[in-house]
Amino acid sequence: MTEDIIRVEGLSTRFFTEQGQVNAVDDLDFRIERGEVFGIVGESGSGKSVTARSLMDLIESPGRITDGEIWFNDAELADSVAEGNEEAVDGDFVDLLSITEQQRTALRGTSFSMIFQDPESSFNPSLTVGEQLAEAVEVQQRASANPRSTKAKTQTADYSFGNYLLSTMLPSQRFVTDESRERAIELLELVGIPDPVERADEYPHEYSGGMLQRAMIAQALAGEPDVLVADEPTTALDVTIQAQILDLLDELQEENGMTILLITHNLGVVARMCDRVGVMYAGEIVERGTLEDVFDDHVHPYTEGLLGSIPDLASAGGRLQPIGGNVPSLLDHEMGDRCHFADRCPKAMDQCLEHPPEYAAAGSDDHTVRCVLAERSYDEQDSLPTGYFDETERPAGDKHEDPDRSAGEPPEERTQPQTTIDEVGGESR
Repeated sequence: MTEDIIRVEGLSTRFFTEQGQVNAVDDLDFRIERGEVFGIVGESGSGKSVTARSLMDLIESPGRITDGEIWFNDAELADSVAEGNEEAVDGDFVDLLSITEQQRTALRGTSFSMIFQDPESSFNPSLTVGEQLAEAVEVQQRASANPRSTKAKTQTADYSFGNYLLSTMLPSQRFVTDESRERAIELLELVGIPDPVERADEYPHEYSGGMLQRAMIAQALAGEPDVLVADEPTTALDVTIQAQILDLLDELQEENGMTILLITHNLGVVARMCDRVGVMYAGEIVERGTLEDVFDDHVHPYTEGLLGSIPDLASAGGRLQPIGGNVPSLLDHEMGDRCHFADRCPKAMDQCLEHPPEYAAAGSDDHTVRCVLAERSYDEQDSLPTGYFDETERPAGDKHEDPDRSAGEPPEERTQPQTTIDEVGGESR
């Protein structure tokens, strides 16, 4: 049986804004096995990218992780932090939220690395791509001199601001060594950049979008991480380049046995790359399991809606079945304690007015779903009336009769805007 490398339990991430508390990630549970590709899929605004950044400890103000545990399987790290912090260790697992910020920072690059959505904003335009890759390699080599220390060597007196000033004047005192520069060229070649020696001396603006995405993957691989977090790695790329990037990730995963957390809105990417998948909506994973569980034996109506929004090449003349309505507001005072998909769900029933727990679904042992349909069948007699949420969740003072409607006449049915899976490729919240 494959062992887990990551276990996320009860993770909650909030953003405290002027409009109120935003529940971007709410009581999230999932696990990732060592060497697998685990996908998280959902519409933009469902909390996918915040989940990835929470895992990497990259949540910035006004956001913060307010609850939960992130357990990482690393025996060497567990040994180094166990003394004096026994609660943070469970066998070979370490709760990353129970160790110091300095210790978590030291894990970036060597244990965790991330491919961001927008490669253009992730490179310094004033430095060549080769310089930036070589610097990433050098930082990881210096840190790996004492792999699990609470301080990387670059944070000690071994390399101070004075050393930096000397490096700008004396070539012999350069921060980046020739070995790191050679490794940077090797990384460019590894990710399929043609003429890597020449390309290493070019600036980011001289790269195409696909090449820059490959360079970002090379930068993420500089520290040979255990876990690679890929946040929408094919966004804004044409389909041919998307296929090349996915092939590259697939090859790297197979050759290095690397664990990948893949964040995407594209179910086609999930079907091609992932071993298991979690479907995310309104800050929660509403269904998770193997590809067969989610694609063939799904239970949640949201999963069904996402799959229905994919064009079927076998029946080119058929119409898509888009999901009615929009992703809900994640403001705490607007969410309500109910199934968050109920106002868009064609099978919403009275029982959906209560927040559903996570049920074990029929099929594989790892198939779970946050929906009452896992326990019972849909009964039209228990269904909520059309327009129920328009009336019950309309802001106070806005519940008024239509002056143009005669007494006793039913209200005109409101047409909700609709969203298809092809329209949700923007940047995730």
